[in-house]
Amino acid sequence: MPEPVVAGIAALSRCFYTVATVERHDETVTPFERQLGWKPAADDRPLVPADRVFVKHGYLPPAALIDDLRSRAVERVLVCGVQAETCCLAAGFMLFDAGLRPTLLAWLSVGSSLDRSGGLGAELWRHHFGSVLRHPDELRLPL
Repeated sequence: MPEPVVAGIAALSRCFYTVATVERHDETVTPFERQLGWKPAADDRPLVPADRVFVKHGYLPPAALIDDLRSRAVERVLVCGVQAETCCLAAGFMLFDAGLRPTLLAWLSVGSSLDRSGGLGAELWRHHFGSVLRHPDELRLPL
């Protein structure tokens, strides 16, 4: 993850209630190695500070993350991070299906090896959810 993106996410995390997901490999839960020939790390850690950290096995965030956001009466969820066209998009689908309003922060997201720019993910996000912010000026921070 590029350092300016990590620094930008860390700065933003101080302004909002923040959750992070970390992917941990468990072949019995998600068969990455068997089906794709690779596997995520066994003990990934978040790169930025977060109020809550949720472990996920695979592309989707855990249901406990949705429960946490609902318990806080969150409506709009700002999403950013690694693999805009896979993991971030999967989170968007889960948030959308839960009745929340996912918004991708494109300048704080990067793509996979398929598209490091994150542009593909942003276009898919816009197509499916409509809400993509491309620049920090579009984000109105609480005063």
